[in-house]
Amino acid sequence: MPRPIARALTGALALTAVVALAPLASPLPAVADSVVVGGYPVEVDDSPWVVALSSRDRFGGTRAGQFCGGVLVAPTKVMTAAHCLSRVVLGQEVSEVRDLKVISGRSQLLGAGGQEIPVSGTWVNPEYNPLTNSGDMAVLTLSEALPASSAIGLAGVGDPAYVAGTSATVYGWGDTRGNGSYASSLRAAPVTVLSDAECGQAYPGGVGGRYLESTMLCAGDPRGGHDACQGDSGGPLVAQGRLIGLVSWGSGCGLAQNPGVYTRVSAVALP
Repeated sequence: MPRPIARALTGALALTAVVALAPLASPLPAVADSVVVGGYPVEVDDSPWVVALSSRDRFGGTRAGQFCGGVLVAPTKVMTAAHCLSRVVLGQEVSEVRDLKVISGRSQLLGAGGQEIPVSGTWVNPEYNPLTNSGDMAVLTLSEALPASSAIGLAGVGDPAYVAGTSATVYGWGDTRGNGSYASSLRAAPVTVLSDAECGQAYPGGVGGRYLESTMLCAGDPRGGHDACQGDSGGPLVAQGRLIGLVSWGSGCGLAQNPGVYTRVSAVALP
């Protein structure tokens, strides 16, 4: 089984390739440097809670500095993956990134309209374990409020949206083919929520990573071809109109035997 790869961009390399981060003893996060595999274009007006994380200082202007995804859960709160704010991804502590922003209301990263709102504060889940990717969640506080109508609701513990077999959609600006073919416009892909047993069989441990049902869920296409990929980390997995997961990690992109693994949002206590 191939080594799991981070689904986010890292430093200058983010502009040119799907990046496998330095080897870890456990799966690497899915940092946002690519687009949803097997997806289709969508307009942000139809999914206003999807946002992009940006730092032109760290990632250049080719993709408006986009390096991860995020999701608006309250007027001034954006949820994303904890590993997106790590030194591994940013090359420095998040507190040292002077131009960290959230791009909202813009389907095309370099398009007109929308807003680029500075981040005024960050919170990383204290239970996040970078070696296992357990609890891979962080929250950004925006310096300016967005409309409450743009936020999406969260699925709680026991929500039927988590039931295996449920149809879901993953959103992002990441790799569309798993080979470094990055999209500049927002895309979405249909996936199916899988059972914990199926996820555990796909990721039993070792170099392929271990699935932890207490803090993770996985989703994919039994035939392959639909998945999150590099550049999509922190982006939303939505089912039945509610946020159920955040793009976290995986082994390859769009492989039937290796579904994408997501942070289970109901498993993390927010600040």
